[in-house]
Amino acid sequence: MTQLAGKKAFITGSTLGIGQSMARAVSAAGGSVILHGLHDDESARQAVAECGPSAQLVVGDLAAELPECVQRVANDALAIFPDIDLLVCNAGTYIDQPFLEMPFETFDRTMKLNVYSQFVLIQHFARLWQKNGVNGRIVVTGSINGKLSEPTHVAYDSSKGAVEAMVRSLAVTLAPMGIRVNGVAPGLFRTPLTESAFHEPGFREWMQLHTPNKKVPGPDVIGGTTVFLLSDAAEHIHGQMIFVDGGMSIWQQPDFPGNAT
Repeated sequence: MTQLAGKKAFITGSTLGIGQSMARAVSAAGGSVILHGLHDDESARQAVAECGPSAQLVVGDLAAELPECVQRVANDALAIFPDIDLLVCNAGTYIDQPFLEMPFETFDRTMKLNVYSQFVLIQHFARLWQKNGVNGRIVVTGSINGKLSEPTHVAYDSSKGAVEAMVRSLAVTLAPMGIRVNGVAPGLFRTPLTESAFHEPGFREWMQLHTPNKKVPGPDVIGGTTVFLLSDAAEHIHGQMIFVDGGMSIWQQPDFPGNAT
């Protein structure tokens, strides 16, 4: 029931990090994948190659000129696979600065990519699926930061909180049309975007202290959850944000001396 044979998936922000792991997992489960990134370069082409011979790539900045930029990318994907029935909205960014120094443009860019582009993309596919009677499945990438806040993360935290609320609202809106919407909320993984933090003294130890299972994984741990939510096994799951964080988000007092083991 967790196999995706015969399914066609479009996954944004999938040429590196978490999105790339999602694309590999969907491909391994039997789905055909269209990856998306900002550039058609050697790294992107390697990510596509890892997803099998049917995998393809589309490029574009999803926050360039809303809504037209998103619609162009969506139509490029549909030109490759007109029968796309799985959508993973993963593209996002973290570019925060201290709040009192943050220009409006930083907040605006974050919201455009992390929230507005997802709204436009999901609407684009939902309209098509409703017209054609397709029971589409959507997974949106949120974050542990949608529930837990950090200093100097005002733009990012706000965007991911909006994503979590949007998943719930879209789920109740689209479920009567046969379209399922859910989300995944990663904790902190080792990816190209976070690697520099792991070189800071004490950071790994801090992560292990604040994570009940004591693991600091790479992004591959997100793939299985994504495949599950896209599969028939999750047919009665709607509007859920699944936290994939080793338990970090449910631990009230990790710094309590008795927990430092």
